[in-house]
Amino acid sequence: MDQSAQTKGPRQQSKSSGAVFSKELLDHGRVPPQAVDLEEVVLGAMLLERDALTEVIDIIKPDIFYKDSHRKICEAIHRLFRNSEPIDILTVTNELKKSKDLESVGGAYYIAQLTNRVASSANIEYHARILVQKHIERELISSSSEIIKMAYDESVDVFDLLDKAQGNLFELSENNFRRSYVSMDSIVREAVEEIQNARNHKDELRGVPTGFTELDALTGGLQRSDLLILAARPGMGKTALALTMARNMAVEYNRPVAVFSLEMAAVQLTTRLISSESEITADKLRKGELSDQEWAQLNAKIGRLADAPIYIDDTPALSIFELRAKCRRLKEQYDIQFVVVDYLQLMTAGMDKGNREQEISTISRSLKALAKELNIPVMALSQLSRDVEKRGGSKKPVLSDLRESGAIEQDADIVLFVYRPEYYNIDEDEDGQNNANLAELRVAKHRNGALKDIPLKFTAQFARFSDPDPEYGFVNDAISPNQSFEHGNTVTMQSKMNNELPPSQQQGNDPSFDVPF
Repeated sequence: MDQSAQTKGPRQQSKSSGAVFSKELLDHGRVPPQAVDLEEVVLGAMLLERDALTEVIDIIKPDIFYKDSHRKICEAIHRLFRNSEPIDILTVTNELKKSKDLESVGGAYYIAQLTNRVASSANIEYHARILVQKHIERELISSSSEIIKMAYDESVDVFDLLDKAQGNLFELSENNFRRSYVSMDSIVREAVEEIQNARNHKDELRGVPTGFTELDALTGGLQRSDLLILAARPGMGKTALALTMARNMAVEYNRPVAVFSLEMAAVQLTTRLISSESEITADKLRKGELSDQEWAQLNAKIGRLADAPIYIDDTPALSIFELRAKCRRLKEQYDIQFVVVDYLQLMTAGMDKGNREQEISTISRSLKALAKELNIPVMALSQLSRDVEKRGGSKKPVLSDLRESGAIEQDADIVLFVYRPEYYNIDEDEDGQNNANLAELRVAKHRNGALKDIPLKFTAQFARFSDPDPEYGFVNDAISPNQSFEHGNTVTMQSKMNNELPPSQQQGNDPSFDVPF
């Protein structure tokens, strides 16, 4: 084979990063990573055997080929495959004639010669994976060269440069890393093992417990790979609820939790947690106006909080790429079991994705992908639109109130709304019951379960949510997933799952439903 053909520079434009291959890549005479011989073998096998073609057609894409002629041949194969036409030497040659690329790839003789390189297609998938690796290496070199060049340009803003670097890597990762197929046999076996395990531990929660009895009874604990959206109007208490969940998981159940706060500083969040734990108002803590008794109370109660595996990151304007990188490190180092993002609308996609609705859609999809990748529940807080305030009658939020993108509702496995009647100066409900300290956690979407209005108690001075007092009773049943969620429903307290409840709520202890702080 002509050696000059092997060492020709790669195509001029890299689609995934937008970078241009140039002489800069041949640093000190080094040729970009490539495996031209394997490119010939893979193409030859695809031309010879239909089984080989179907095995790698989703792996092999034109962009991964180093030689321009091989890229054009692969494009012809993909066009024939999309049109459900047979693929062999003659059909590919004819397709290249139609596109006027036959001569530029070496003619019909070169295409026929490709099949002579194939002894067996048994290892074609392995060979294809090598080509993908070489392609990724070239893309990394291309992207890095572009970033290096821009870094020497003093007119380029360093934060724009950092954002572009993160965006290039994120896009390269999204385009090239996909999970391989899993056979039904292995999936069924894994599912049966989980069912058997649940049967053997039927009194325990299978997911991550939140510390809220009714919510845990409904969900079985927050499930792995689920994306949860916790939404409310500003000031309704969504950050307080998320922090209470994080505190319960870490303090009561020793589950490591990561909290990403884009709105509040880490010290402010921690002050809230200390206020809730010590039952001393945040106002007193900020001013330092504590009596000797309150100092003693503070020191006595924050010990467990100090030892809790809660990891707070208050990086502002966090991009989804940064979030994924940070979560991977936290998962590796501390085996985090739950992630809170406060809040979704303050995040950026890390790249130019068009209008804001498209950007929010990208962030939402990426959060769901993160939950699946780490196999843990991820909760993102979200703002609601002003439509809640404008409409008459009930101010209880519904799914259409989610702000900026319908993709949030589509991607979420569970959508939770926080509603407090006191927020709208509604002192009594329709039955004349006092609404003081009352909150509702509306499960408006539950992909794998029923919908409910879950009653909670909100202690404003400590920004703390807890289970309601025992005398607060409810009678309505839960709504099934296929029923309309137009009006809030409440349900009778289900039996507590003793093995997963905090010590203070287990049988033989104080029957109060309040989360101990």
